[in-house]
Amino acid sequence: MYAIVRDRSRNLTLRPGQELWIDHLPGAEPGGRHVFEQVSLLSQEDGSAQLGRPFLEGAKVVAEVLGEAQGEKIRVYFYRRRKNSRRTHGHRQVYTRIRVQEIQGA
Repeated sequence: MYAIVRDRSRNLTLRPGQELWIDHLPGAEPGGRHVFEQVSLLSQEDGSAQLGRPFLEGAKVVAEVLGEAQGEKIRVYFYRRRKNSRRTHGHRQVYTRIRVQEIQGA
């Protein structure tokens, strides 16, 4: 059983018990719950699937928030030739770790 959900600008394929890193969820605290309510596809274990247009009514995925972490530092180097202009810029993306608890179908 799995579900395809929309999380802001990304589509995620989620299975019960799965742990994954997603983009930062503002206000999510470790030990809390996050509910994905925009479910696009819900696949059953017998091979049947329900497809939403665009989303399924009443279907949702409940996940537990495990914590937050930062990704590796990415360094970007800006350079303009013959102008004596150089600049280094760094970035660390913040992620939220979740564990899918259950998928509730329509």
